[in-house]
Formats: sequence, structure tokens, C-alpha cells
Amino acid sequence: MLAAVGAAAWWWQSGANRPETMARGLRLRAWLADPGAHVAWEVRAGQRCANAPLLMPTTGLIGFGWNDSFRPGHRHSGYDIFSPLGVENMEPVVAASAGYLTRERDWFSTVIIRHPNFGGVQPPAQVWTYYTHMAAADGKQSFVAAEFPPGTHEVFVEAGTVLGKQGTWSGTQHIPTGLHLHFSVVRSKSDGGYANETGIDNTYDPGPLLGVTADANGVLRCAS
Repeated sequence: MLAAVGAAAWWWQSGANRPETMARGLRLRAWLADPGAHVAWEVRAGQRCANAPLLMPTTGLIGFGWNDSFRPGHRHSGYDIFSPLGVENMEPVVAASAGYLTRERDWFSTVIIRHPNFGGVQPPAQVWTYYTHMAAADGKQSFVAAEFPPGTHEVFVEAGTVLGKQGTWSGTQHIPTGLHLHFSVVRSKSDGGYANETGIDNTYDPGPLLGVTADANGVLRCAS
């Protein structure tokens, strides 16, 4: 319940300024109030939709999508997938594809995976999948899997490997975000490193790579 309240407060503070983003926010409120009434909206961790190149990284509602806008000038760089469980450190987050995992020394809630010569984009290129908010709101407990401590670099993981659990860490202690995973697909820089994930131009739309489309009601779901 606390996670749901935090998510609702976070949403109303965000000031969405696009009709589709506002509609997704209202849908998220309905989801948080009663996930069981909206099971058809769920995506599932490890699910492969429509033969897409990436697996779904967690279970829940894709509450906000790529290029949604929460405030003037803002463009969202990935997908926010909200757990139906309502409790942090319960909903698994899994690797969307095999690759080489890094967790920088100062990353409390985040990992990134390098995928060389990824065929899901054309022409094939190196891309990175990025996973964050895997920690507690108090800033004291990380939910990233113990196998990947801070300072981990280039550790190979298979698709479907558990990376951690969904949390509510916002980056500011005791000011939680809603219980969710933020997932993005990040471009490489010219030197082979990962680009700044917060800039939408440095990311790919995850939808085609996950096999996700908006249905007639605007819900982001697995394509059939």
C-alpha cells in the first residue's frame, strides 16, 4: 500500500503535459488501486512477445512509455514497468538478452548490460540495456542481486538471469518513486561506451525490441 501511495503522489507531482501521458497516468492509478482487475494489462518477466529480440525484463503494467512527457521539455527515455505486488524487493528483474553486465562503483540501484553486434537494430550495432530503481526508498538497501556488487564490470549473463528486484529508490532519500523498473535500450558512444541514458536521442524505442504495441485503448501490451 505504501508503494501505491508513493506512486500516486509521484505521478501527480510529475505534471504530465501530453494527453497520452495523462491517460497513462490515470490508467496507472486504476492499476495501483486494483491490479487484479486489470490482469490483461500485464506483461510478464521473461516473456518473449511476437518473436521480439528482447525478453520482457519484469512483470507488471508498462505505465509510461518511450517519449512520454512528464513536464515541459521532458521526453522519457524508456519504459516504466510497475509491479502488481505492491511491495518492494519482491518482483524479479531479469536480463532482457545475453550480454556483459556492468555496475559502476557508485550505482546503488542500477545495472547496464552490453550487447555486442545486436541484431535487433538495423544495421546491427552494439547496444546496452539499462535497469534501475532496484533499491529501497531509504537509500540503505540495494535490491541488485548480490552476484553483481558495485564495481562489477563485463560479467557475462544469460538472457533471463535475475538481476535484482523492483524498488522505490528515486535518487533522493525518503522521497520514493512508485514501485517500478525503469528499462531503456541505450546507444553506444563512438568509443564503445554507453551514452547518457537520460537523453532520449541516446536511446532506442524499446517497443519494437520487446514486441510491444499500444492496443486500441492505448495500453502498452505484448503484440499478438
